[in-house]
Amino acid sequence: MLAGGSNRSCRIALDAMGGDHAPDEIIKGALEAVAAYPVEILLVGQEEVVRQRLASLSGSIPPRIEIVDAREVVEMGEPALTPIRRKRNSSIRVCANLVNEKRADAMVSAGNTGAAMSSAYMVLGMIEGVDRPALAAILPNPHGHTVLLDVGANVDSKPSHLREFAVMGHFYAQTIFGVAEPRVGLLSIGEEEGKGNELTKETFRVMKETGLNFIGNAEGRDVFNGNADVIVCDGFIGNVVLKASEALGEMVSRTLREEVTRSPMRKVGALLLRSAFDELKKRMDYSEYGGAPLLGVNGGCIVCHGRSSAKAIKNAIRVARDFTLNGVESKIRTKISDLHTREHESALASQPQ
Repeated sequence: MLAGGSNRSCRIALDAMGGDHAPDEIIKGALEAVAAYPVEILLVGQEEVVRQRLASLSGSIPPRIEIVDAREVVEMGEPALTPIRRKRNSSIRVCANLVNEKRADAMVSAGNTGAAMSSAYMVLGMIEGVDRPALAAILPNPHGHTVLLDVGANVDSKPSHLREFAVMGHFYAQTIFGVAEPRVGLLSIGEEEGKGNELTKETFRVMKETGLNFIGNAEGRDVFNGNADVIVCDGFIGNVVLKASEALGEMVSRTLREEVTRSPMRKVGALLLRSAFDELKKRMDYSEYGGAPLLGVNGGCIVCHGRSSAKAIKNAIRVARDFTLNGVESKIRTKISDLHTREHESALASQPQ
């Protein structure tokens, strides 16, 4: 990633109470992150709990970690608007407040996904000109990565929303992965322009007017074959693709482990191929990618898997740092503004004189 070699620091608000393995795995991830990257971490949660667990894991509070007290916790099963309506002093809400107050550059949470998104949406607000935020998942392909969005922020979307997703995905792929002209595809059931439902057909038309490197419809196989750098879809379809992909990756890894231990000869072969298996596991492991950025809000927001390990949290902090230092938010804001300006000028030009 482009910012990986930079020595510039940034400050990340980390939800210490969110996730299936909180707070220990979250705290471990924070400790690993400050050891690996020039970042400052604001650990947000019930101070006495966080302080006690941090002391037991590290012996003391490292210089670049600060505890910020938040008395409430949004549980996984609670409604998405809980931190907005009821638990305003929850760790998720306080993380968003810290970013909004410029005390942090970005927030990271493995807690209630809906609550994290609603906090970012309501507290940070949207980039001017963006109607809907989008969760962007990073998936492996033979040549690098594919950015898939939206993967869950919006169940129903309009063509204008998918067009905005394409713009945001374009800049994420460009600035984070260094792809000069990202190839943008529209997820559909066939490559031809006329394939798909009414949403994809109309979106195909408006996508051609964005000025992006739009390559047309992308089929399911294109998510992983490297034919596209960015693939856009509504959040319902995207979430199904993401969850199915995660399950498939876990099944392949589990099956490989089972099969290579079935005989002494296979065990020998597995030892010889250990580095190859390790690389395969790394490419398919969601924890390597940390979390999904919520694109379109003012400030960085990285949403992690609920069962994130310390490794996943560490990598999510890296993603938040790269997002901040590469100015993804600013680039999206400029492009969206240009797009709406061109639309306005075109509409004026088409009016009868």
